Amino acid sequence: MPSAEPLVVIAGRLVDVAAGDVLRDRALVLDGDRIEDVVSSSEAPSGARTVDLSGQTVLPGLIDCHAHLIGQLDDGQGYASLVNRSSAQEALTGVTNALATLLGGVTTVRDVGTFHAFVDLALREAIEDGRIPGPRMMCAGAYVTCPGGGGDITGLPPDVPVPAELRVGVSTGADQVRANVRRIFDAGADFIKVLATGAVLTSGTDPGEPELTEEEIRAAVEEAEARGTHVAAHAHGAEGAKRAIRAGVRSIEHGCLIDDETIELMVERGTYLVADMFDGDWMLQEGPRLGYSDEVLRKTEMTNDTQRENFAKAVKAGVKIAFGTDSGIYPHGMNAKNLAFHVRFGQTPMEAIQSATLVSAELLGWEDRVGSLQPGRFADLIAVERDPLDDVTVLEDISFVMKGGEVVKG
Repeated sequence: MPSAEPLVVIAGRLVDVAAGDVLRDRALVLDGDRIEDVVSSSEAPSGARTVDLSGQTVLPGLIDCHAHLIGQLDDGQGYASLVNRSSAQEALTGVTNALATLLGGVTTVRDVGTFHAFVDLALREAIEDGRIPGPRMMCAGAYVTCPGGGGDITGLPPDVPVPAELRVGVSTGADQVRANVRRIFDAGADFIKVLATGAVLTSGTDPGEPELTEEEIRAAVEEAEARGTHVAAHAHGAEGAKRAIRAGVRSIEHGCLIDDETIELMVERGTYLVADMFDGDWMLQEGPRLGYSDEVLRKTEMTNDTQRENFAKAVKAGVKIAFGTDSGIYPHGMNAKNLAFHVRFGQTPMEAIQSATLVSAELLGWEDRVGSLQPGRFADLIAVERDPLDDVTVLEDISFVMKGGEVVKG
């Protein structure tokens, strides 16, 4: 817990993501876990404890809107082996993954699901209670998917039983979607993740093919809206993405194989795009060494370049771009490597930083608490030695991390 004693953070350069500007010689005056005021360094209260970052660039803590903190590093062999792992084993992976994520400068995540239902909720609770260190978590609880779809356990012989906890959100028809969504919310989920298309990493599924009807997705959206929250749609292919957008989802995750019509629809409806580009290179480079299946490598090659082309088109068209990485495919803590891809494929360094702070906070509906260094927000901030607006890759080596007024690195 942060000290009750007043604390001032001196920032040599402060990235004001709301204004899209860099301010010099600023002081953040903290009140517990929140920012009370932002003043010039010369106006900082005397006598307060001080964190001196006068030689560094200070930014809001990063937000990863597509994280998976539960589970081991993906082995690229599909998910059949999860039937042999318990929820307790999966939960313990989350402890180390959460710490690595926080130390990597990500102070908030939207955790978009785990096959072992509701283990992410237990991790969120442990972090919120202060029992373990980790980022703030918005959790999906489980996947809503069709039988044999991208969020189901596939690749097993028919006589091998699949534990019920691995299939909580498997649904056929709008009525079953509604019932399963209600169950997921009742367990404590913050939002809903639907699998609108097949997946790269789920064996036997086609990323380009739709897997839920528009009616089924709309049922999930209506249930989420009744709870005051949103739906994120895993969608690689254009038809599945368009069904999801028309049904009212808040974000399209991946968007690898979308088309111009999909992009136009996203602009029209205000749908966010969350594109995990770094992990594609990781999979192609490290997959053979890690033993990825031929199927997974083939699907990665099919989606990798087209995702980047579509990301560039989406940026140019004015789609709202949030930040997400699919952490868990690559080792946790490397989340910031995705920022370089945002810049390479169309965003300025400031726009990329805004996507991982301000815009992501807006996607979560948490802009009143995270995503910028303004009064009233949590004192979640990071610092680097060099200027990320000159080279955004400096954010891959973050020297200082504070969450809620407490220094966790530096």
